[in-house]
Amino acid sequence: MATAEREILTLSEVAGYLKVAERTIYRLAGARKIPAFKVGGAWRFPRAEIDEWIKQQTKAASGSHKPPGVRRR
Repeated sequence: MATAEREILTLSEVAGYLKVAERTIYRLAGARKIPAFKVGGAWRFPRAEIDEWIKQQTKAASGSHKPPGVRRR
């Protein structure tokens, strides 16, 4: 079996991994917002790059939140 560094996932596998609809992954891939490439017209996703993308998304999201206890006026 392939190691996580070299593992290639299908659109369906990525959708399951991220717990989102396949259509969401298709849109993200088409907009180049998630690491992906096409093989014979079908999207493929390097697992290691998806894991890194998740880390980047988590960092970006955590930087945009206000600290606990801060209220909007």
